[in-house]
Amino acid sequence: MEKFVCYCFEYSEADIRKDVFDHNGRSTIIERIQAETRAGNCQCQVKNPKGS
Repeated sequence: MEKFVCYCFEYSEADIRKDVFDHNGRSTIIERIQAETRAGNCQCQVKNPKGS
């Protein structure tokens, strides 16, 4: 079963590994998550089964 790193935007561990590989060691997914969180678009309290 695939493990989500981000439930808000549904990114898995595999997505991030591929993103880092595709971008020479840099994760654009993490950058997107950070930007969305700063913009107030995070829904961890609702979507993450652990609550945050």
